[in-house]
Amino acid sequence: MRSLFAKTLLWFLATTAVAITGILLTTALTFTSTESRGPFGTLLTAQVEEAKVAYESGGRPALASILSKFQQATNIHVVFTDAKGTDLLTGQPRPELLRVPRRDRWRLPFPFRRPRAVIARRDSSGQYWLFLINQRENWTFFFLQPQHLWIIGLVVLLCYAFAYHLTSPVRRLRAVVDCFGHGDFSARAATNRRDELGQLATSFNQMADRIQTLLAAERRLLLDISHELRSPLARLGVAIELARSGEDREHLLDRIQKEADRLNELVGELLQVTRVEGDPSKQKMETVRLDELLGDLVYDSLLEAKAKDCNLLLKAPDAVMLTGDEELIRRALENVLRNAIRYAPVASSVDVELSRTGTTAQVSIRDYGPGVPDESLPRIFDPFYRVDTDRNRASGGLGLGLAIARRSVELHKGRLTAQNAHPGLLVTIDFPVAAAPAMETAKIPTPTPVSAP
Repeated sequence: MRSLFAKTLLWFLATTAVAITGILLTTALTFTSTESRGPFGTLLTAQVEEAKVAYESGGRPALASILSKFQQATNIHVVFTDAKGTDLLTGQPRPELLRVPRRDRWRLPFPFRRPRAVIARRDSSGQYWLFLINQRENWTFFFLQPQHLWIIGLVVLLCYAFAYHLTSPVRRLRAVVDCFGHGDFSARAATNRRDELGQLATSFNQMADRIQTLLAAERRLLLDISHELRSPLARLGVAIELARSGEDREHLLDRIQKEADRLNELVGELLQVTRVEGDPSKQKMETVRLDELLGDLVYDSLLEAKAKDCNLLLKAPDAVMLTGDEELIRRALENVLRNAIRYAPVASSVDVELSRTGTTAQVSIRDYGPGVPDESLPRIFDPFYRVDTDRNRASGGLGLGLAIARRSVELHKGRLTAQNAHPGLLVTIDFPVAAAPAMETAKIPTPTPVSAP
């Protein structure tokens, strides 16, 4: 039997049947017991004493009246004899009745024996016997009434309802799992129960949501990676065009080599972030000059800014020290900066500012572009999320780059937030700073706006 519903129903029916049978047998045993401690034994003891008093005080008429009442109440034939077995009501000798008490000594205990036809009880003086002669075929269950069948039917109905209530969510969940396994990733289980089965359905739905997200992300992974590779490839193209027409070819060739190296590093960084998240012990911990790192990033981004006729303005008056992985920090800052340049209007500027407050270093990067819809702000750092679902050559999209930035920042116990600056988008990155030596906290000149050569 493989059906959980059938197993549950049969289990409860069997348990109920055992309970009902036990109650019936126990009731029959105590009701028909001839021992004085049972209810029937107590009744016999009282009846034989009453018959004795009636016979000795009123003779056969009084005895006949007592026995008649008892027979009408119990529907059992009653015989009252003396010690020799003579029926005191009719005077008929009944010596065969005296052999019943002797045979009872060797009878198996109830309920393993067949119910006997005669029950005997002697009075306290030993002079009289009261015999109950059974005229029924089923003495054990003679007290059962038709109403008991209604109770048994109700118990069976309740067992069926409970088994259905217990197993129906499992059947529905199985159907949902089958649909999900056949490719319908939108299939979800009903979660209208608050018990363990409802919690199981909720856990399945959470798992299904996660799997659906991962599968959707996998389908879009190539598009997102191609977007991240597009920026260094574009810079390579600009550098090549300038090398063909420019005078300082050696410098431009160095830039081409640098962008090619950066393109190679991009794939490695994608793997590095994932590797560090899986095993934090693999994260490089070193002292990083955040102000110098920002200066290098701004300088490296000049070619891309010049292509849009944009100015990069860096304000970093203080030397700020961080402890962490320099490449991961660089990748986070670079992704945010490149994104700001990508959305900056032509002939505008991108502001990059570094400040320190207490134990926190804050990097603010602002463009003056169209910004982001308010409903999309909480999600622009989610993996594979795009404000514009149709990624195009002009704008790219907000997908893997900002997601990598957030992951890198969070690995350094930092925080990455964004807000609309009207106009433009302001992205703020907070890092916990290391205790810097006095010589490194000296003021450095505030840079002037940086423009491409």
